[in-house]
Parts: sequence; structure tokens; C-alpha cells
Amino acid sequence: MARLTILEHKEIARNMMWMVFEAPENLDFSPGQFLHIRVTDGVDHLLRRPISLCKVLGDKAGIGIAYRVGGKGTKLLQAKKPGDTLDVLGPLGKGFKLHAGDQHALLVGGGIGVPPMLELAEQLTGQGVRVTTIVGFQSENVAILIEELNVFGEVLVATNDGTLGKQGFVTDYMTDELLASADRFYACGPTPMLRAVQEKMKGKVEGYLSLEERMGCGIGACMACVTSCVMEDGSVGFKKVCKDGPVFPAPEVVLS
Repeated sequence: MARLTILEHKEIARNMMWMVFEAPENLDFSPGQFLHIRVTDGVDHLLRRPISLCKVLGDKAGIGIAYRVGGKGTKLLQAKKPGDTLDVLGPLGKGFKLHAGDQHALLVGGGIGVPPMLELAEQLTGQGVRVTTIVGFQSENVAILIEELNVFGEVLVATNDGTLGKQGFVTDYMTDELLASADRFYACGPTPMLRAVQEKMKGKVEGYLSLEERMGCGIGACMACVTSCVMEDGSVGFKKVCKDGPVFPAPEVVLS
């Protein structure tokens, strides 16, 4: 736990914010991990907000997050200014696993599931892996981080209303030719998208799903964020997204 100073805070799309904290000492992280942020020091909103770590700035000078403003908690967070400090836990959870020897990786992000792909793309390209990123949004006015992802490889964009890129869904880009060239996939986004990606990749490409889930403690002490998973003996049980995830091998997750 640490109190971290906000270095930068701005709107980057409609109801989408970018915030940079000073990096905590001895920062150790994996792409896909999250920060658990308390949005106020008062008695209101005691539960923290889990927000994916998006980008570690050069030489660990800062850590960036992107989040959507929706409920009262994120509106309180939106009101914070550079110089303010926040109580932050993290990075927490299990992130994406990088595999030596991979040549080509597909990164798939939907909406607020796009931010963790930025740090992942940088680390993969740093290991010599070619990256193709597919991102999906409701509309152009909520699209984020496309230019930043373009630095690390081809970015394919889908929007529900066709205002940017191809009209449709991220799976519309997943041709047999593209999948045949990929060694691994990594996906984060809303459950319907993850379910569609999981089905599309089944038996074709191995990979990981990062789940979006409401959380209580963020460290595995409560049962607020359980999800159905296939256990080692083949039965279906429950695992905690905050501690066992948020990243899981794709075949392990049961998405109802």
C-alpha cells in the first residue's frame, strides 16, 4: 500500500480519462495486473476501484492508467488533480504470461479492456514478437490509445456504429489466415466479447483472457469476484478474479 502523487490527469475521449501516478519504489509488475485505488479518504466509498495498469513510463518514472467515468466513485476520481495523492494497492493479481520463442501475437481489447494491451504490446515487441492488435469500441468518440498502440505494430479497429474502422466486432477481423499466423492471443474486455473470442480461438490459437469483474478487497480475502473455471480434475468450480486472475488461460474460464 502506498500514497502516490498524481503527475498527470486528463480526458482522452468521451468519459475516458488518463492518469499518471509517480511510480512506487521497487515497482515489480506484469502486463495485465491492476491497481486497487481508494477514490476518497472519507468514510464514503470505502471499496476501492480496480483499474488495469496501462503503461509504465520510461525508466519506471511513472505508471499510467486509463479508466471510464461512470458511477459516483469514478466521478470522484475524475475530480482529482495533479499534485493530489491517492491510496493505492498494487500492482495486484496475475498478469499475462509471455512465452519465449513466439513470433506473432494477437492482442484483442474491447472498450476499457484496451488499456492493458499497451504495456503488453511494448513488452512483446521488446522480446522480438510481432504484434497485431485488434480493438473494438462502441463509437469513435470513445476510442482510446490507437496511436499509442500503432507504435508497436498493426492496429485493426472495429466500432459498433462504423464511425471508425470496420463496422462490427473484433472477431470480424479474425480470419483463418490471421489465426494461422499467430502463436498466441491475449484478450481483455467485456464478457460477450471474451466469449466470442474464446469460441473463435478454440482449437486454433492458445491464449489468455483477462476478466473484468467488480471486486471487494482485491487481495483474495472476500468472495466478491469469483468466476466459474474448469479445475484440475475437470470439474467446474470457482476462482477469485483478483487473486487467481484477472488473467486466466482461455480454456480454463467458463463464460456463461
